[in-house]
Amino acid sequence: MAYIRVRGVEHYYEWIKKLSGSQVKPVMIFIHGWAGSARYWQSTAHALSDKFDCLLYDLRGFGRSGGQPIVAKASESVVESVESQSVEEEDRAIAELTYELEEYADDLKVLLDKLQLQKVYINAHSMGASIATLFLNRYPERVERAILTCSGIFEYDEKAFAAFHKFGGYVVKFRPKWLGKIPFVDRMFMARFLHRPIPAAERQAFLQDFLVADYDAALGTIFTSVSKAASELMPDEFAKVTVPTLLVAGEYDKIIPAQMGHQAAALNDKVEYALIKRTAHFPMLEDAPTYLQLVREFLN
Repeated sequence: MAYIRVRGVEHYYEWIKKLSGSQVKPVMIFIHGWAGSARYWQSTAHALSDKFDCLLYDLRGFGRSGGQPIVAKASESVVESVESQSVEEEDRAIAELTYELEEYADDLKVLLDKLQLQKVYINAHSMGASIATLFLNRYPERVERAILTCSGIFEYDEKAFAAFHKFGGYVVKFRPKWLGKIPFVDRMFMARFLHRPIPAAERQAFLQDFLVADYDAALGTIFTSVSKAASELMPDEFAKVTVPTLLVAGEYDKIIPAQMGHQAAALNDKVEYALIKRTAHFPMLEDAPTYLQLVREFLN
């Protein structure tokens, strides 16, 4: 297991590569969604590793990555002298990070800098795709092409959002560790996310990731990713994208309905839209052959 400190927080990351002699491959980085981890991207990364060196990492507060910085608060004198510090010293000067998606985009930039990766391909899912969209517009010179899976734009509805936040708060608060030991609970947990079945090991991994997610990060990103501000921001972000992008939607996705993805792609000629039939929120796992075919065609 490999860890790297990003803005004071220990982040888990891993490489999935195939030997290719002297050939130098481009890098594709994978970004997971809310309460998940890089684990659910592994099968996709292995399938694409013939053409790419695949980098997977866990977002701050999720999976195997930490939540807040190891040193949570710095003195004013340390902050004032931060410009003259090394990168590692600068990490220690971080006071406290928030859960705005823009900050997660900045986390990604620091991660790439630390790994000395100048330009990459991005494959991101759900909340991770929103983070990737923000990254595309802030650092377009760092991305060759992007795949956004199950992403889109939504209209603000005060009552619906309030109910969602209230329910989300209960879900995040009530996560006893023994929940993962109940027979078939992984099936119930994943039922809303899937249209086709996926292997039991992957269902169980999703449940475990949800149970170990940092409380503040899980709750904080519910409020920042589904909010009035996000509903106003994301249409503009999609419209501004200059990097060639593929947006893949699942026909029966209940989390981010396909129509939301279609509306986002319609805002920008740089964004191609593809719908995968008979899949829901995880088309890369529910119909891997079709998903990989679409991705390879786009990348070629």
